[in-house]
Amino acid sequence: MALSVVTNHGDIDESLVPGTVHLVDLEHTMATRHARDHKDIVLVPTPSADPDDPLNWTPRRKYLALACALLYTWFNGMALSVVYSVLVPLSTALSVTEADLNAGTGYMFLLLGWGLLFWQPFALQYGKRLTYLISLIALMAITVWGPYARGNAQWTANRVLTGFFAAPIEALPETSITDLFFAHERATYMGWYAFTLAGSNFFAPIICGFINDGIGYRWVFYIQAIFCAATWVFLFLFMEETNYDRRTVGIVAEASPDVEKSKEASKDESNSVERIASPEGRPSTVPKSIWQKMSVVDKPRPFMMHYRAWQSLKLLSWPVVFYSGFSYGTYLIYFNILNATSSIILGAPPYNFRPSLVGLSYVSCMIGVALAAGFTGVLSDHFIIRLARKNNGVSEPEHRLWLFAVSTIVIPASLILWGVGAAHEVHWFGLVFAMGLTAFANTMGITLSVSYLIDTYRDLSGDALTTCILIRNTMSFAIGYGITPWLDNLGTQNCFINVAFVGLAICSVFLVMIKWGKKLREMKRVAYWQEVKKRIDLGLVH
Repeated sequence: MALSVVTNHGDIDESLVPGTVHLVDLEHTMATRHARDHKDIVLVPTPSADPDDPLNWTPRRKYLALACALLYTWFNGMALSVVYSVLVPLSTALSVTEADLNAGTGYMFLLLGWGLLFWQPFALQYGKRLTYLISLIALMAITVWGPYARGNAQWTANRVLTGFFAAPIEALPETSITDLFFAHERATYMGWYAFTLAGSNFFAPIICGFINDGIGYRWVFYIQAIFCAATWVFLFLFMEETNYDRRTVGIVAEASPDVEKSKEASKDESNSVERIASPEGRPSTVPKSIWQKMSVVDKPRPFMMHYRAWQSLKLLSWPVVFYSGFSYGTYLIYFNILNATSSIILGAPPYNFRPSLVGLSYVSCMIGVALAAGFTGVLSDHFIIRLARKNNGVSEPEHRLWLFAVSTIVIPASLILWGVGAAHEVHWFGLVFAMGLTAFANTMGITLSVSYLIDTYRDLSGDALTTCILIRNTMSFAIGYGITPWLDNLGTQNCFINVAFVGLAICSVFLVMIKWGKKLREMKRVAYWQEVKKRIDLGLVH
């Protein structure tokens, strides 16, 4: 089975189902760019000849850009998670009930999603570097305000602003990774992102409990603000812009030198289109100077923020996009349930954990996150390459979804151990082990859901990720309102038995997508390629 390969920069083969790519050149016959370390792996998308194309950057330059995005994710995520292990003392200090503290967190998650309707188009319009810097400096200021937000009104306002200015964490790092890496390696770095996103949320309670016990609840906020300030300085000095206006999508064929020379001799200069260069070809442009790399604002483009925001809303009707958001949201809900109940369960008899010990229990979550990041990152990339080899070199986005079989079993098991175990007062190690299992499944949900979306609609991924996060965080907001009443009315045991079996049913939806995912992608094939063509003409494909 061979898939079409376009020969011109402006050509698009609309017969291709979005996401289906010829990833492995089994017969070594494809005249296109291949990976240097794996000669039979096709580079998807085909990079341009421009040395400033992020896909062409040296490994050192790519890893520095990746490190900046991951540092932003880590310390932004920590600032969002300062309250989880200090709910009880914070409730007393700010005169806000625990239910209202959790409700405030729900508002924060809502804005973390819906705020992307502004920030993602802003980043693609004016630059990701600028967006990262604005987000961090604003988050620093709002975090300093946190310990003075007394009363429900101020606390809610603080959480709303926190969610809005921290919103780029939810989609911008994934977009940066998509700018930098190819299809066969992308999930590995998505795994790193998932580790920093979920890991920061679990690491913050570990240190915040000790900070609260040692120097008071206000320094829980102050120290996170200091971290944000230091990260801002690092990003200002070292982060490069990864926005790049791409003139091609998918796989582009390379013409042989003789053919290329004959066509260049005959084509009219007024309508000439430059072909992809070979790896040894000469650069098509002069590399950026150090001052251009340090520029805060990206190059000017046609104003399209409103168009991108509207597109993100329209993508709600695309089945794959909706499933990715629903899947991501499902796994995030279990993370929220864990965070909202950990301080309540572990701080109550018979465990009587101090805030510092509640925080220390999140070490288990860190271990789970690390294991899941490796499983759905590096292993996931090897897994899809292996399946592509068995499928005549063709990779389907649904290949990656088979890994969800693990988390579908882990989620109900961990929730029953947590809830039923707490109701029957099992040894604290059982609960801590359950926390690690839940964190493992949560991180799997992050990596696999996002990777499936980007594998399918890579050229619309900037806007599709916004749609995915809108769904995810709206679900998270809803559960934030329901956690405390659900627990109070049903009791710990019945509540978590319900949650576990609902989780089992919902997580099993991946089987539906494996069976019919390609047909659902086919449904939007024409609409996808029409949108991609339009964006190429406007210079909006990155």
